[in-house]
Amino acid sequence: MSSDVESAVGVNAASREILDRLEAICGAKHVIADVPGMEGFLREPRDRFHGKALCVVQPGSTREIAELLKFCQETATSVVPQGGNTGLVGGQVPLGSGDQIVLSLGRMSALREIDLSSNTMTVDAGMILSRVQEEAARVGRLFPLSLAAEGSCTIGGNLATNAGGTNVLAYGNARDLVLGLEAVLADGRILSDLSKLKKNNTGYDLKNLFIGSEGTLGIITAAVLKLYPRPRAIETAFIGLASPRAALALLDLARDMAGGEITTFELIPRIGLDFVLLHFDAREVLSSKHPWYVLLELSSQSRQGLAARLLALLEAANEKHIIENAAVAASLDQRENFWKLRELLPDAQRHEGGSIKHDVSVPITDIPAFLEEAARAVTSAMPGARLVAFGHLGDGNIHCNVSQPIGADTQAFLDRWDEINAIVHGLVVARKGSISAEHGIGQLKRDLLPKVKDKVAMEVMRAIKQTLDPKNILNPGKVL
Repeated sequence: MSSDVESAVGVNAASREILDRLEAICGAKHVIADVPGMEGFLREPRDRFHGKALCVVQPGSTREIAELLKFCQETATSVVPQGGNTGLVGGQVPLGSGDQIVLSLGRMSALREIDLSSNTMTVDAGMILSRVQEEAARVGRLFPLSLAAEGSCTIGGNLATNAGGTNVLAYGNARDLVLGLEAVLADGRILSDLSKLKKNNTGYDLKNLFIGSEGTLGIITAAVLKLYPRPRAIETAFIGLASPRAALALLDLARDMAGGEITTFELIPRIGLDFVLLHFDAREVLSSKHPWYVLLELSSQSRQGLAARLLALLEAANEKHIIENAAVAASLDQRENFWKLRELLPDAQRHEGGSIKHDVSVPITDIPAFLEEAARAVTSAMPGARLVAFGHLGDGNIHCNVSQPIGADTQAFLDRWDEINAIVHGLVVARKGSISAEHGIGQLKRDLLPKVKDKVAMEVMRAIKQTLDPKNILNPGKVL
């Protein structure tokens, strides 16, 4: 490292010793300490959090991570794990004056094994989610975790945050898609439990300590993932409705008539659709406008009959006056357009100015009343604010976002983030919901967590953290 770079990052003798040791462990070219080189690792997608770091380290193996963490514990050097840097709550961004190191797992992307008899795939934590999906498809299987950032997020980050996405209704969260795990503890010990067993009743299920812990208890380095048969038939419908109550009635009817074939049930508001159509190259689906829409997808292992079952469901919903209109995708192009209208919703909001985000869940039956209350409360507090509530109605997770009033000052609007948060989260807690459904806690919601979580649960979480990371070197200041 040149003296100019050292001066730029403020490297002193102690820091130089740490950098030398990290370079010895991982190789000099895998330790980035210049400010321009680190910049992409220090800023998260919404640009709400921007940190500083001593360096970014890119280990190439579990053994290197183990050696690195052992050294960091000895020197009390804090480590911030990072996958694809797609997190939305700041969990992957370092805190403080710049003495933490970012541990990027991007180099650890190997496919270790596919076992078709066990329907499992063992992968390194740095594998991009879309590649996990592709490797499964290559052998005729499905890995069902799917979310907007799948082209850049990593499976390790997905597990560390217990990611959700659009297929939770059918397959569960990331936690439900894992059989075994490998993780490195704060002191450098390797917890190796890459089990492919579905039945393994040998004490505590330790993998679930690390899934959803956001790198505060250990660093996930590999996982055994569940695979499923690939659907032989997929049918997709875009449905216009009058209200979320009608959408809930449609969900109940779909469960009765289609059962386990429902893989997606996404709620979309007209205002969100207007945003997408205004700012992106997407096409209106239905001939008339409706206050709300549902993107419904059915999947089956049988090549025959699924289209007829979807049509029967839509006809029944129409006869019961649940839906107002519907279109069924007749081609891959039409299906992709249906999905584009849903997937572009978050990006479309950016073109409408500031947006105060909420990733919440409430009991499914409460969603209509919750949305009505949220709309009244938010617009009462901020006249002209635009509620853009969308998401995974089938599993109770709604992104209850608020776009700024037309013509408002963006910074003045964003300055009221905590006030609007308190309104929405208060309604969520009143209905025994969660302030974080799939994005995690990170630093964005860290101070909110003790206010909404059971006191004893918080004490247990802190006790686990103290036991596994007594020097608090793993992602300090996140979650707890």
